[in-house]
Parts: sequence; structure tokens; C-alpha cells
Amino acid sequence: MPLPPQPPHPLSHVLRALIEVSFIVFLFYSNLLMGEFNRAAGHGKTLAVALGNIFTITNFSIAILAATVAYIVFETLRKKL
Repeated sequence: MPLPPQPPHPLSHVLRALIEVSFIVFLFYSNLLMGEFNRAAGHGKTLAVALGNIFTITNFSIAILAATVAYIVFETLRKKL
């Protein structure tokens, strides 16, 4: 006999949003890192230098804003479809 469905955990929606936004931020930073190596792949360019160039407050603000907007848009589309 199948068990009755249990209600979702109260924090499950928040946790899902946090995971999805974090994944989008990860993709943003990985794209920035690849672009940094392609743009300035000169002699002496190390991973530490590239990471120092991309991890700034401005880039973090853009990543969080873009990830939040993307999450809201995709959640809206999921609910409509």
C-alpha cells in the first residue's frame, strides 16, 4: 500500500532557491574565469592572478542580481507551464 504524500518541509523552497541561485553564480564565475584566460593568456598568467581579477565586489553584485532575476523568471515559467 503506498504511503500518503507528506507535505514539503517549510524550508525546502528557500533551500531550492539558494541552490539554484548558487549554481547560476557558479556558472557566471566559471564563464568569467574562462574569459579571463582567453583575454589575457600572456606569460606569467596564473590561476591566482585570474581569480584575483574576477572575484570583485562588482562582479559578485552582478552575479547575485543576475542569478536572482534568472531564478524568478524560470520559476514563473515553470508555474505557467
